Amino acid sequence: MECAMFERMFGFFSTDMAIDLGTANTLVYVTNKGVVLNEPSVVAISTVNGTQKVVAVGNEAKQMLGKTPEHIRAIRPLRDGVIADFNIAESMIKYFIKKVHNDRFLSASPRIVICVPYGATAVERRAIQESAEEAGAREVYLIEEPMAAAIGAGLPITEARGSIVVDIGGGTTEIAVISLGGIVHANSIRVGGDRMDADIATHIRKNFNLLIGEATAEKIKKEIGSAVISKDSQDATMMIKGRSLIDGNPKEVQINQQDVSDALKDSISIISEGVKDALEQTPPELVADIIESGITLTGGGALLANLDEVISNITGVFVKVAENPLNCVVLGTGKMLDEVVTNSDSILLKTY
Repeated sequence: MECAMFERMFGFFSTDMAIDLGTANTLVYVTNKGVVLNEPSVVAISTVNGTQKVVAVGNEAKQMLGKTPEHIRAIRPLRDGVIADFNIAESMIKYFIKKVHNDRFLSASPRIVICVPYGATAVERRAIQESAEEAGAREVYLIEEPMAAAIGAGLPITEARGSIVVDIGGGTTEIAVISLGGIVHANSIRVGGDRMDADIATHIRKNFNLLIGEATAEKIKKEIGSAVISKDSQDATMMIKGRSLIDGNPKEVQINQQDVSDALKDSISIISEGVKDALEQTPPELVADIIESGITLTGGGALLANLDEVISNITGVFVKVAENPLNCVVLGTGKMLDEVVTNSDSILLKTY
């Protein structure tokens, strides 16, 4: 009790943190400091004589993707929003916690709130919790990702009115209808930014006989990606480099925004149909509220040009992008840190 009182009185010493443990990026929020870390969820592993060793994490590890020698692998320990490799994920979480602590006054084990996909199984959720505990956390709480996104986007989740959030992350798209502090209906679709990158790489391989890497596909998506080409928009172009599938030589080709839109068509369709399905499963009184307030997009995928237009055309409902879509989940998770101190029995926070 005295420790909790001390932390409330002297919050600037607190090491409590919220973690958005994403497939593509991990963001860390520290009480009274805000978002202090945003790095790729990538770990570089060296294997020598059967012994594995972590050689890089985050930004440094991502730069190694597709460029490592045989004994080093740059991998993502999370797939589709959940842990695919427990040991490596634990090393990554431990690294990020230590990195944040190095910038703090105290190094005590923190209390941590971590967001998890709505569709994660109990086993997957337990794996995330245990990874954080093994990484040094003294208490670990979980909050469902769409709820965190809604809180971060400023939606009125505690009111008796319907709100819908669509959080498009690297591995999953979380769609949730929320009212009175609870999730009325939700879908977790395992389609996100990573699937879009793969679609772009596949389209270029089939149509241009050019093999490109993951980093190049992501760059294409960010620079000229679009869910649909508007009538009044200019068809942006981009020069890309890769390896020719015909003769194996280095090759450079020009692609345009229409090429990228065509590549993303299937992924966008799956996400849009998921939103439409969620609305069809929502009670009519809440649908009436949603028609009035609209659909809110969060996550990195929300930044894809004209995605709001496509979803609005399919659902017939106004769609808006949150003010800070990239940080909505971690900011919402951060707001729940106060619940850890003041109300550990909150229905929004769970342990497994």
